[in-house]
Amino acid sequence: MNPLGRLTLASIPFDQPIIMGTVGVMGLGIFSILAIVTLKGWWSYLWREWITSVDHKRIGVMYILLALVMLVRGFADAIMMRTQLALAAGDVKGFLPPEHYNQIFSAHGTIMIFFVAMPFVVGLMNFAVPLQLGVRDVAFPVLNSVSFWLTASGVLLINLSLFIGEFARTGWLAYPPLSELAYSPGVGVDYYLWSLQISGIGTLLSGINLTTTILKLRAPGMGYTRMPIFCWTALASNLLIVAAFPVLTATLGMLLADRYLGFHFFTNDAGGNPMMYINLIWIWGHPEVYILVLPAFGVFSEVVATFSGKPVFGYRSMVMATMAICVLSFMVWLHHFFTMGASANVNGFFGVMTMVIAVPTGVKIFNWLFTMYGGRIRFSVPMHWTLGFLVTFVIGGMTGVLMAIPPADFVLHNSLFLIAHFHNTVIGGVVFGVFAGYTYWFPKAFGFKLDERIGKAIFWCWFIGFYLAFMPLYALGLMGATRRMQHYADPHWQPFMQIAWAGAVLIFCGILLTIVQLIVSIRTRDRHLDTTGDPWNGRTLEWSMPSPPPPWNFAALPQVEGTDAFWAIKQQEKKAVNEAHPPIHVPRNNPTGFFLAFFTVVLGFALIWHIWWMAGVGFMGDVIVLLVQAWRTDNEVEISEYDVARYYRRAKELPL
Repeated sequence: MNPLGRLTLASIPFDQPIIMGTVGVMGLGIFSILAIVTLKGWWSYLWREWITSVDHKRIGVMYILLALVMLVRGFADAIMMRTQLALAAGDVKGFLPPEHYNQIFSAHGTIMIFFVAMPFVVGLMNFAVPLQLGVRDVAFPVLNSVSFWLTASGVLLINLSLFIGEFARTGWLAYPPLSELAYSPGVGVDYYLWSLQISGIGTLLSGINLTTTILKLRAPGMGYTRMPIFCWTALASNLLIVAAFPVLTATLGMLLADRYLGFHFFTNDAGGNPMMYINLIWIWGHPEVYILVLPAFGVFSEVVATFSGKPVFGYRSMVMATMAICVLSFMVWLHHFFTMGASANVNGFFGVMTMVIAVPTGVKIFNWLFTMYGGRIRFSVPMHWTLGFLVTFVIGGMTGVLMAIPPADFVLHNSLFLIAHFHNTVIGGVVFGVFAGYTYWFPKAFGFKLDERIGKAIFWCWFIGFYLAFMPLYALGLMGATRRMQHYADPHWQPFMQIAWAGAVLIFCGILLTIVQLIVSIRTRDRHLDTTGDPWNGRTLEWSMPSPPPPWNFAALPQVEGTDAFWAIKQQEKKAVNEAHPPIHVPRNNPTGFFLAFFTVVLGFALIWHIWWMAGVGFMGDVIVLLVQAWRTDNEVEISEYDVARYYRRAKELPL
């Protein structure tokens, strides 16, 4: 019996030059980074300030960095797919064999949703929500670290599938019976399932943490009707996480039971029903769309108010629209399978509900427009992303209403029209939103602004690139082009595919410019320093403190007397001064999350490859780490009043 289970030397795809070349480049990059860190002697700093940190701001930054790295990884798959389809017309077969292409489109969807969009929005919420609420940290700081490192564990496992074994060939939602053992006997589906189970648990814990923080840890005087809009959208998003992610965990758990224990939840025989999986996965999947886009809506609300110099128009209607979307998002899932045999009454109900959920989104669009009306708009980079969103998302919403009509969906379902619509909303809504938030809060996190000229170039690459990449897909969908195809016989489709390829290349230029912008901004940071803590003339409490904020955020919790709390204080030209700073207690650094992630990766890898002794090691390691954490008593460190006062003297800024 092989002590390494199913793992053999043949599991490494030496016969695939594209894969091995990619692995070589990734390996060289990782080795270079490790070498630089070692030569510079940065390991101690990284361990102390980042890896073991439980500061919500540091964890938020790490989430965003993880998302940016995985954006490059996921977009590499997108470029390969677009290149294949630009070539593979008629007698030309392209450069990707079908089995490799199937892995690529499955990995692309999985990575972009679970490991780019989710970490990005969770990172922004982690960073900004406690600052906007006027509190010192999230409710459970150690749990916050565990959540991040579990997400990183899922990222590591899914990247291991690139060169040890394979990834799923089932699409990003792994529908059975294709994902059952009889049709996918390899390790690809197992990589998918264990990566998402591990990262999904991390996301669920983060949702519980942020929900508790918003409901229980607001500054004195900050009632629900005084919270910033971003905090409301974060609350709605995390309520959806708490409600929806257990469904995902249970669904993937049942599929794991089918594959590992011989159960028959979703098989075609022994009483199984694949349609049950499709219902369950979309009961999670459509709320997931709003889990991603609601925080982006909150970012746009903050940006529009700040750069228009006005409070958000219709604050209460914005809040009600947000919570209406939160509730209605659980009433539309069946529109994802109108063509799968439900009755006309069922299809009609979900079609109507899909149109109804567009109403609160429309309310938000008009509120943002009325906020800008009469304001002194400053066209900075975050405002560029917001204006691009308003145009693009409305187009995506109109195509969504079209697909909400069941007879129309019978024509458009499973076509490239659907792919264009989905990317229209996710790129125009989520991606534009997270880049707006990334640019908006960057000076608060690091003390200097990002380069504006390069930032505008990034926006235009994404904006123009999106329209080139996806508008042709609407036309191709109406012409009969289906999704997930690796080759097509009709040569008349090729010009549209080539235009889409050019758009993808332009978006890729935007991603490369994001890296260039970061490097240039760091090297020229002396010219972009945020010396005031308020570089945008902001309205909410995060702008009331130095940039970057101290570990404790607020020396004294602010007293809130209305919405836009910091703006009101600035207009009154008053600032609360703490002559004598009391000692402050902050959470002590904690390595629990890192070690838990290490043993969880060992456990997940072992379960994928059926290395049972290694699975035992990973499981016992997790148990020991949790027991050590349970018996820890020294969980806080005191910062003396002298150190607090010295910090503010050095920053030349007194806290609110």
